[in-house]
Amino acid sequence: MTTLSSPSASADWLRLWRLLQQSSLSFHRLAAVWPTPAAILSATPAEWRAAGASPGQAQRLARWQDGSDPELVRELDEGVAADMDWCSGPNQRLLTLPDADYPPLLREIADPPPLLFLCGNPELLALPQVGIVGSRHPSHGGRQDAGVLAAELVQAGLVVTSGMARGIDGAAHAGALRAGGRTVAVLGCGADTAYPREHGALYRQIIDSGSLVVSEFLPGSRPLAAHFPRRNRVISGLSFGLLVVEATPDSGSLITARLASEQGRTVWALPGSRHHPQAQGCLLLIREGATLVTETAHILADLPAMVGFMRAQLELPTDVTAALPPTPARPPLSKEARALLLALGQECRHADWLIGATGLPPAHVLQLLSRLELEGCVVAVPGGYERLPAGAVT
Repeated sequence: MTTLSSPSASADWLRLWRLLQQSSLSFHRLAAVWPTPAAILSATPAEWRAAGASPGQAQRLARWQDGSDPELVRELDEGVAADMDWCSGPNQRLLTLPDADYPPLLREIADPPPLLFLCGNPELLALPQVGIVGSRHPSHGGRQDAGVLAAELVQAGLVVTSGMARGIDGAAHAGALRAGGRTVAVLGCGADTAYPREHGALYRQIIDSGSLVVSEFLPGSRPLAAHFPRRNRVISGLSFGLLVVEATPDSGSLITARLASEQGRTVWALPGSRHHPQAQGCLLLIREGATLVTETAHILADLPAMVGFMRAQLELPTDVTAALPPTPARPPLSKEARALLLALGQECRHADWLIGATGLPPAHVLQLLSRLELEGCVVAVPGGYERLPAGAVT
């Protein structure tokens, strides 16, 4: 296919994408036969079927070509006009597969998105990226790990890429931004939509800070369930490697990790206790061959050529720790508080379990938990309490 170079060429790409109802697989089947979207649009419905398009897609082409479906014609004309208008907005653009600045790593995957809608700084697509994904319902420690690791990765000159989902994704984006670095958010809806809604401020911060939002879906596209596996292949496809921070065995993060492996990317997994449900997916990945990592240095050791590569260009702060929230000072612990924290360990424990494990009176355990929570040593989560780094005891 030829490089996108004119408004008419843009309109052809967008019209074809709409006719195919955003089917990447069908697009690639047709593109293997005809050199440009204009040529594909000029082919006959029978030729489309012979090339692998579905009967419904061939019928849509026929109704558009002969004008027998005025509603379809109007839908395409108005939709393409709206797409073109969006792409002409500030910091917004359309990128197509043959464009010179289409990300080369993403172009290498088996099913690269034919179109990318960008909102923010497109230059980030040329920089080395590391993907971070994980549970939508992480532990407090997992959320903190994602933020710190993301901060340290951008400090090393990398861009952090994720899916802006609840939990680990959001923590990774926020950690990268907090450290003054750059992040790429790949969406399972239109690039004009902040999803989930509670990440509206994060979405705006990503764009306003010089980072980037990416989607292969048309502006206005809803976050449908079928979109997210496609979104996941883009996260891994953009990245040199993928880090999984907390995931259950049936998590979509494991799908992303397996896609990354199929794409020839390095997969890293943060281990956890075998008793913790959110650690089971990472332990499974490690058993299947993912690289076990416990700190950023382990990831950087796999990417020596990239470390510090873009530090000057991104104008990153020299000390990532200065950008992270300070650890609150902890008053001396009583003997009972130490016993409670030791019993809590690295697990999520219910107060009743802690009462039985420590042998302390119920009222005293609840009082200790409340005080330790105020001091930043533990956090209340669904199902009980978790120990924070500030609550570590030896």
